[in-house]
Amino acid sequence: QVQLVESGGGLVQAGGSLRLSCTASGRTFSSYALGWFRQAPGKEREFVAAISRSGITTVYADSVKGRFTISRDNAKNTVYLQMNSLKPEDTAVYYCAADTSPPRFGANRQSRSYDLWGQGTQVTVSS
Repeated sequence: QVQLVESGGGLVQAGGSLRLSCTASGRTFSSYALGWFRQAPGKEREFVAAISRSGITTVYADSVKGRFTISRDNAKNTVYLQMNSLKPEDTAVYYCAADTSPPRFGANRQSRSYDLWGQGTQVTVSS
């Protein structure tokens, strides 16, 4: 059973940076597309970023484009989310997720495409 474990969340001032990590157990990590989602209090979970199996293709929500960068290291079974220029509206619980049946190329934005989820890590941005 593959498990995803996030880390790197915390409290940061507006304009600051954080890097989230998500490490997976199992030997099939490189065959998965990976995504980051977030959920703020009282709001639905929303897509943040995703990366293809190879790491060549990345997709971002408009709200984070130019500020966040998703990357992966298949040798370490880890996906990262570098978050710069953080805003109070970025405050949320951030979840990493794996799509175990990804498209041949690219990565999906829809949460229903992802079937493995981490437990989440809290990111709080103060103004």
